[in-house]
Amino acid sequence: MNKLTNYEKHFKEKMRNKNFKEVYEKERHRLEVAYKIFHLREGKCISQKSLADKIGTTQSVIARIEMGQQNLTADTLQKIASVFNKKVKIEFVN
Repeated sequence: MNKLTNYEKHFKEKMRNKNFKEVYEKERHRLEVAYKIFHLREGKCISQKSLADKIGTTQSVIARIEMGQQNLTADTLQKIASVFNKKVKIEFVN
């Protein structure tokens, strides 16, 4: 039998709160995108500066993107994807 940790119990309780859940889901998605961009860049051994140069921005913007602290436009996502020969796929799901 799995015993929940104090954190897991606390988190489960917090997720019952509609406002908390909405904020959590928003941030979770932002961080997932940031994580994917970071791993794409690291996987190709490209520096933040090099990626920034390729998409016409600064290294500090790439750092903020990878920390989930930068709002991204579809344009910026497409530019990043093209550097890695990837496509952007956005879905609306229930």
